[in-house]
Amino acid sequence: MKPIIISLGGSLIVPEEIDIEFLKKFKQLILKHVKKGKRFAIITGGGKICRKYQKAAADISDLNSWDSDYLGIHVTRLNAHLMRTIFKKYSHPQVIKNPRKKINFTKKILIGAGWKPGCSTDYDAVLLAEKLKANIIINLTNVEYVYDRDPKYHKNATKIEKISWRDFRKIVGNKWNPGLNAPFDPVASKKAQELKLKVIITASSLKNLDNIFNGKRFKGTVIE
Repeated sequence: MKPIIISLGGSLIVPEEIDIEFLKKFKQLILKHVKKGKRFAIITGGGKICRKYQKAAADISDLNSWDSDYLGIHVTRLNAHLMRTIFKKYSHPQVIKNPRKKINFTKKILIGAGWKPGCSTDYDAVLLAEKLKANIIINLTNVEYVYDRDPKYHKNATKIEKISWRDFRKIVGNKWNPGLNAPFDPVASKKAQELKLKVIITASSLKNLDNIFNGKRFKGTVIE
């Protein structure tokens, strides 16, 4: 069975403090579906903690984009080691840091993290999907839908339930910046379009995630 790729937002793992209740329920849901025969590759983001480190460094010293990216990458790796420990019994023994390398994925769960500067873990998720011949990525973040404009600043922003990669890329643009807070990063979007992947962007509701796994109606934006 092809694995399901989950890009797990760092702000769901550590919104301010580590969200133990969310992680407990997330583990229960994933293992429920593992017992049904599903396999998962979970790639962890950096989220708010990543941006706090980047801001702190920039406030103290000159910070180039390379250094800023590496700060974020190491935050994603700490989050990944937490997830690998949580799923230890079922998980591949190493955190995947380079999705281009050969992976002997024989377990039920694989955990990945940031690779190199120039993109977010969304891109790593896309590369893992290519490597593992998966055709769907579920991007769990802190918003239920993609909007045609930022709803924080535009009260008349319209939610999008389905969109083509071509139109989605008009929204997110083509340029990567460290700490960019986009529904799916521009570099990852370009590669996902090339691979003709389906990406579902949805919020942290585990009931909603369960519906996705079961092929039921769900809240979220489908990009393909």
